[in-house]
Amino acid sequence: MPIKKILIADDEESIRWILSSDLSRRGFEVDMAEDGAGARELASTRHYDLALFDVNMPESNGLELLTEFHLRHPHTLVVIMTAETSMENAMEAMKRGAYDYLTKPFDPGAIDAVILKAQKTANLSRQVEQLRSQIEDGDVSKRIPRCIIGTSAAMQELYKTLGRVVASNVTVLITGESGTGKELVARAIHMNSPRSTHPFVALNCAAIPHDLLESELFGHERGAFTGAVERRSGKFEQAQGGTLFMDEIGDMSLDLQAKLLRVLQEKELTRTGGNRAMSLDVRIVAATHRDLGKLVEEQQFREDLFYRLNVIKVDVPPLREREGDIALLAEFFLKRAQEDFGLENKVCSPEAFEVLNQHTWPGNVRELENTIKRAALLSSDSVLTPGDFKGLGSVPEVERNSTSLEQIVREKLEASLTRLELEELDDLYSTVIRQVEKPLLEIALQRVRGNQVKAAKILGINRNTLRKKMTTLGID
Repeated sequence: MPIKKILIADDEESIRWILSSDLSRRGFEVDMAEDGAGARELASTRHYDLALFDVNMPESNGLELLTEFHLRHPHTLVVIMTAETSMENAMEAMKRGAYDYLTKPFDPGAIDAVILKAQKTANLSRQVEQLRSQIEDGDVSKRIPRCIIGTSAAMQELYKTLGRVVASNVTVLITGESGTGKELVARAIHMNSPRSTHPFVALNCAAIPHDLLESELFGHERGAFTGAVERRSGKFEQAQGGTLFMDEIGDMSLDLQAKLLRVLQEKELTRTGGNRAMSLDVRIVAATHRDLGKLVEEQQFREDLFYRLNVIKVDVPPLREREGDIALLAEFFLKRAQEDFGLENKVCSPEAFEVLNQHTWPGNVRELENTIKRAALLSSDSVLTPGDFKGLGSVPEVERNSTSLEQIVREKLEASLTRLELEELDDLYSTVIRQVEKPLLEIALQRVRGNQVKAAKILGINRNTLRKKMTTLGID
């Protein structure tokens, strides 16, 4: 919901009057209290979107009131105000869940900045709730684990495919780039199948040494090889009645592929070193990030095993093709990070989402999850900004292409100047410099939201020079 109702608690009448007058004039509903008791009484009968608490008040101070509001009124954003600029106060306020921290006397635009930021936070939270409800209310989404998130067209196609295959016993091959969530898809198939009450057993074929993988799959008898001091059941036996998920099956050796094919065909196995065959009732779901068809052509994967596995193929889309899903996933991972690490509530700003959306995510959902976790842990603010996601966005694209800025400019200039008769020009230098200088200044100003002092510092020129150039170049 947008910021409408604001509660002010301060024992200084002049502060209450100034804040109330300013906020009321701008259309906000404002209530005032001179101490903690008055604030509690008002909050017991009314909901407030934003609260401004002074630290030093009679009875209970602002930090105690903050803790109480954080528990009883979790949807109210609380800003702490104080004339004491100690680090301890600021750290304690943010630790207790304050939305922001202001020092008196206020900068004229400080309250405006807080209100604007709070409004963006409220709008973002509302959008996230709407998107979450769309997911949870959809019939298709109810058939999948909560951690598979997405409303994009690519994910809707995936949901439809899952809906068609979950009830059957058919073998499924899941393909997709690393980090797209292939194991989650496999678990979704199992959870919604008639085998859901039986085990789901996962095995990463690339993570286990070749000489141990056979034993992991089929088990072994005591004395079957050096170190086999006791009988051990394999993954097939452990998955009896349920689902066996074999991840990165494209990394399996050819000799082991032959043994796996025989087990799939005969639906029975014999432990390594044993002589008694046992029947199997296991559904196979395999996954790979490699092109098995190409591996078959290169004779690195058995063609008969490929056709045995590739009965139903499920493609998991990369994150770059899931338009609109990044915000949903980021919000989910942020909430999970808060629960896992005991962090206070945090949200991403619209500008941060813009940076996340610009990144191509070569590591897919796994990379996004790690990025969000890192930002949540390292950021001291309740709102994550672009500064918390350094290294993402458009800059890495230049680095990945191994093309310097100088080379890009050179190529653009050559392409433009080939259409001109250079001998007939007498102001080429000033024309080119002007065209480069204007976007450079505009980018610097946009990055610091119009703060000319900061922009001048970034550019390495003084403020007066910047202002003159802005006037000359027609920059607002």
